[in-house]
Amino acid sequence: MGKKSGKVYVVGHKNPDTDSICSAIAYAHLKKEITGEEYVPRRAGLINEETAYVLQRFGVDAPPLLQNVKLQVKDIDIHKIDGVDPQMSIKDTWQKMKENNIKTIPVLKDEELVGVISTGDIATSYMDVYDNRVLSAAKTQYRNIIKTLDGTLVTGNEHGHFTKGKVAIGASNPDLMEQFIEKDDLVILGNRYESQACAVDIDASCLVVCQNAEVPDELIKKAEEQSIVIIRTPHDTFTVARLINQSIPVKYFMTKTPLTSFQLNDYVDDIKEVMTKKKFRDFPILDRHGRFRGFISRRRFLDVSKKKVILVDHNEKSQAVDGIEEAEIVEIIDHHRLGNIETVGPVFFRNQPVGCTATIVYQMYQEAEVKISRTIAGLLCSAIISDTLLFRSPTCTAVDEKTAKKLAKIAEVDLEQLASEMFRAGSNLQGKSAEEICFQDFKQFTVNDMVFGVGQINSMNKEELDEIRQTLDPHLPKVLKDHNLQMIFFMLTDILEESTELLCCGAGAKEKVLEAFDLREDTDRIILKGVVSRKKQLIPTLVSTMQQ
Repeated sequence: MGKKSGKVYVVGHKNPDTDSICSAIAYAHLKKEITGEEYVPRRAGLINEETAYVLQRFGVDAPPLLQNVKLQVKDIDIHKIDGVDPQMSIKDTWQKMKENNIKTIPVLKDEELVGVISTGDIATSYMDVYDNRVLSAAKTQYRNIIKTLDGTLVTGNEHGHFTKGKVAIGASNPDLMEQFIEKDDLVILGNRYESQACAVDIDASCLVVCQNAEVPDELIKKAEEQSIVIIRTPHDTFTVARLINQSIPVKYFMTKTPLTSFQLNDYVDDIKEVMTKKKFRDFPILDRHGRFRGFISRRRFLDVSKKKVILVDHNEKSQAVDGIEEAEIVEIIDHHRLGNIETVGPVFFRNQPVGCTATIVYQMYQEAEVKISRTIAGLLCSAIISDTLLFRSPTCTAVDEKTAKKLAKIAEVDLEQLASEMFRAGSNLQGKSAEEICFQDFKQFTVNDMVFGVGQINSMNKEELDEIRQTLDPHLPKVLKDHNLQMIFFMLTDILEESTELLCCGAGAKEKVLEAFDLREDTDRIILKGVVSRKKQLIPTLVSTMQQ
């Protein structure tokens, strides 16, 4: 399971309205109270003016935006691990891997990943022992050699590097030694003075003297003049010959960049394929600055758990947060027609024909016997006012009205007054672009292959609605094109008059409306008397006409 598998997002639809936001907040709170687990409210779009007013009035922060529910690398359990320096010896690196019980370790220079080394790479380094020039090819630092051999420096610069020559054992007499030892070699020696002197005469670059044997002072002096490094070690010749390759810096055997690495923000779905093709055990993870953050093992990657989501106030795929098909939907609480969301397993689905999701949430508080705070009551009450246009909408049931009145008591608010302030805030579109006005409350629907959008603005002020019409009408064709819709219907709803003017855009859109509402063909402005509800009056009438 990923480290964040416990979190469940409670989220409404895109272009959320007051019900969608308030129900998400209230339901997340209820679930947390009942289970003690982490349920967090989120929003799938921008908050409109009406909702902003409600949140501010009851002192509640807007839920953070949930861009999508696709899984990202950062949602998986990343194995944090300290790296090693490129200069570190194979021996010390192996030691570190053993201590931490890991099979792969990153090689880092100033937090930047320069390579990785695995137990396999280290095994290879032991198999390459027959190459007696590998120590100089790897430009091994004398300091590494001293440490690996548990030695001490007799003379010379330990920060220097052994860069050319081979490793040889000077155990034979000087005549033989002169035949195979050359200038710049590293010579492993015992306590025989003539062998030591011979190596200095040939001008080897380093003498390793075994079993802590003595080196005469005049030889040390001569070595100093020729800048020869002398190292004394307690080990015997065989042990030194076996150990010395472990002093090679890790960078010589590591797998170098470019490595197959992933970024914290990468989507799991996008990189699964790469993962399946490459048979590595661990994959390095980098942050956006390219710094190493840890490894993800292949196994962990392919077993990752999906993000968990509860949907409130919708069950249409086109209205849901992006990536919903990749998430695990655990519950749906709604009051709309049954849409087209498919779930993998069975889910708790509560759908009641009431005017507002908040009404259902209130019932669930009652059923769970959880006390409703003044704040939550204010939010739920506002949601019902918003969705039922203060009980004027045909979607409103007696249950909604009764619930709103109970909640208003708990929240200590006056229903009429709250409603008029909310609607005023909602239709106050000063300084808003046509695009922002359009998507303040906008939903997408699919019928057969027809994709259409329906927006709505409610106001108690006729002049304001006229202004909005003048702004929106010329802008709708652009929205149609930008959002790949075939038709758009926009409801300008006059709450006091209980009627709606409908703007239509798209080929055949107006004809569909005239047909659906049985209006005369020469109708110029479409005024629908008594129509105030998108859900109960407009959508069903349009859908049945489209399905014929």
